[in-house]
Order: sequence, then C-alpha cells, then structure tokens
Amino acid sequence: MLEKAIPGSETRGAIPLKLIEEARERIKGTVLRTPLVRLNVEDAPADIFLKLESLQPTGSFKVRGASNAIALAGPDARKRGVYTCSAGNMAQALAWQALQNKIPCTVIVPDNAPETKLEAVRRFGAKIIQVSFDEVWKVVVTHRYPPLDNSVFIHPFADVRMMAGNGTAGLEVLEDLPDVRSVVIPFGGGGLSVGIASAIRAKSPQTRVYAVEPETAAPLSASFAAGSAQEINRTPSFVDGIGGKSVLPEMWERARNLLLPLVVSLSEIATAIKLLIERNRVVAEGAGAASVAAATTGKAGPGKIVCIVSGGNIDSSKLAKILAGGIP
Repeated sequence: MLEKAIPGSETRGAIPLKLIEEARERIKGTVLRTPLVRLNVEDAPADIFLKLESLQPTGSFKVRGASNAIALAGPDARKRGVYTCSAGNMAQALAWQALQNKIPCTVIVPDNAPETKLEAVRRFGAKIIQVSFDEVWKVVVTHRYPPLDNSVFIHPFADVRMMAGNGTAGLEVLEDLPDVRSVVIPFGGGGLSVGIASAIRAKSPQTRVYAVEPETAAPLSASFAAGSAQEINRTPSFVDGIGGKSVLPEMWERARNLLLPLVVSLSEIATAIKLLIERNRVVAEGAGAASVAAATTGKAGPGKIVCIVSGGNIDSSKLAKILAGGIP
C-alpha cells in the first residue's frame, strides 16, 4: 500500500526515490552515515572503495531498514510487539530498534546462527526462537510464523519499508563518489541490493549495480540463467548472511530490472576477509567481504567501484581460522 501511493520510478520494480529520501529524513540521527574509504591495494584491477556498513550500531546495514520499518509500523507495533526471521543481522537490528522504542521483539533464527549475533540479540532484550534453516526459510516465503500471529511481522528484506531504508546507503554513495562506475552489493534476499540499486538507478542510471552471491548458494544467478525465480540446493557455509534457497518471486520482479549477478568462491571470500583486516583494519563477515572478493578478482570490471561491506558480525573462531590461511 505504501509503495502504490507513490508514483513509480522509470525502472520497473524499483523502490520510488521519494520513499528512499523520506526514509533518510526519518532515520537521520538514528543510524550512522557510514564512511567511504579507498581499499589499500595498489595492484587491484580497479579503483576500489569500501562503504563500511559494518560500522553501524549493530554491525550491519540492517539498522537502516529496521529503523524505517519500526518508525512506519506505528502504534500497532508498540501494542502487539514485532517479530522477524533472520540469520542474525536483521535479528540484531530489529531487536536494537525495538529496545530504543520499548517494543516487545521476538526473532526466529536458524539453529546454526553465529553465537556473536545471538549474543547481541540477547543483549538487546529480544526473545529468540531457534529452528532449522528450512523452517526459517518457510517464514521468509510465507511472511508469517503462526505461533506469533498476534505480533506484527517485519520481513527481513521483502518489505518496501526495509528496502527504502536500505536505499539510503545508495544516496550516500553517490554524494561521496558521484562518478562511481559500479556498485557491488552482497545478495541474500535482495533487500539491500534492490534498495541501493533503486537509489542509484534513479540518480545515476549509467552506474552498474552488481549483486554478488557465494558459489554455495547462488539462487539469483540461477534465476538470471533461467529467466525466472529459481530454488536451488543450498550448501551451508561460513558465509551465513547471504545465500538463500531461492529468490522470492516478488523480489525477482524487482531484481531482474535492477541488478547484474556475480558469483564468488568461498576461497575468494576468505581471502577478501583477510585482505580487509591486513590492508584497512576492517573486520567483515563473509557476506560483507563478498563484494570485495568480486571487485578484487576483477569480476566487477574496471574503474571506480564501491563495495558495500554489509556487515562485520563474524565469530572470532571463524575469523581466526581465516587469518591463519584456512576456510572455516
């Protein structure tokens, strides 16, 4: 309803620029305007910049969308409480924002969610329900978890309020680097990439926007190959923030007109995590480093490239193994 009330943009499926600009005003002072810094690699195949969403209060970009969604949920959310499903970052973001607004919050997470993310959710006072990944994905697809039907569900990515909030990062990228040639974004469900791509396409249509997935779970790439939303066989890995079982049909209708797919290997992602620490002293989780892996291997092409470092919530044991040269 929110989206239909606003005239659409020229790109079919894009979140209207007006909604993104309104979200920016709405969340100003709540979330960080993250810095854009150059990657300190002299022999890189492109001029690479890092958009450090890992510096947000909960360690990921999700606070942008969650803050906008909570603000627009109104008194109904305060009365009934809110819930979401998440691999961890959305769980943290919604729990954090709910705490600020004194709203009861419940999060449904997979039983293999990283402990560092679960610790943060507990710190923010939310209730945690752990189920299998397949059960979490069922909530993603159906947009509901029957035992919590009395609460307000906020989808982790397929929600216009979330995507508009996420899109505010795109406005910042263009302000800091107006002549950016390409923007590379980790793709999990599509909420971040569609939001940012909507802002980029509205204000800088010549800029290419890439969505990057791990080789172990790349449903967007499979969907582009088939020409329709696809479900794939997902292999769990240390890259837990992206890589779902499928592209939701409603997200495919947006992504197909806004994004270009890229796939990177687990080895390339691990190398990017190590590189970010050694060269820029930046801690990124697997999803957050996937964009850097695509840029540093030349898959995103030449010129000025912005990599969205979407989050930095990685378990210390996994990070230690990567720094030692291994793959968790």
